[in-house]
This record gives sequence, structure tokens and C-alpha cells, in this order.
Amino acid sequence: MRRKDEPTAEAKSLDQRLAAAEAAQARQASTDSHRAMAQGYRFVGEVVGGVLMGAGLGWLSDRFITPAPLGLVFGLLLGAGFSIFVAVRTAAKAQKDGLEKAGPLPSVPDDEDED
Repeated sequence: MRRKDEPTAEAKSLDQRLAAAEAAQARQASTDSHRAMAQGYRFVGEVVGGVLMGAGLGWLSDRFITPAPLGLVFGLLLGAGFSIFVAVRTAAKAQKDGLEKAGPLPSVPDDEDED
């Protein structure tokens, strides 16, 4: 005779399916967080790399072409501007991809008063 507090085969099956679903959801959340962290590091790398590249090219132009501080100043400004442009463009693309992955938004009825 079965005791009242013993789970049935159906309950055990439900527990197993629930555990599998929770594990899959945890893996998905972990993957999404790693992807977001990698995207953040990419943005930082683009900005820092652009500024350093501009500074390096400005220093080289000072060394061989122009008077001393002028090339470095313009190189830093151009490098910073270009790296910010690239980071914003990449962020816009990431946002667009995220919105496409999320799917269409539910429609909201207009709140216009009709007299």
C-alpha cells in the first residue's frame, strides 16, 4: 500500500521536466550575460584602441612632418572622435539585433478621446 506523502510517477516525471527546463533557462541566462559582457569589453577596446591609435599616428606625424604638439593634438581628437563613432555604430547594431531577437512589440490601442 502506498503512503500519502510518496510522490507518484507522474509527479516524479513533472519534477524531472521542471528541473530540465530550469537548467536550460539557467544556461540561456548565462550565455546572454557572457554575450553582454563581451560586447561591453568590445566597446571599451574600440574606444581605447581608437584613442591610442590616433595618439600614435599624431606622434609619428609630429616626429617626421609637423611642428611638435600639433600632430599629437589632432591625432588624439581624430582618434577619439572616430572611436566613439565606431562604438555608437556598433551599439546601434547590437540594439537592432536585440530588438529583432525579441520579436515584435504588442500593439497598444490608441487612447484618443472620440467626441
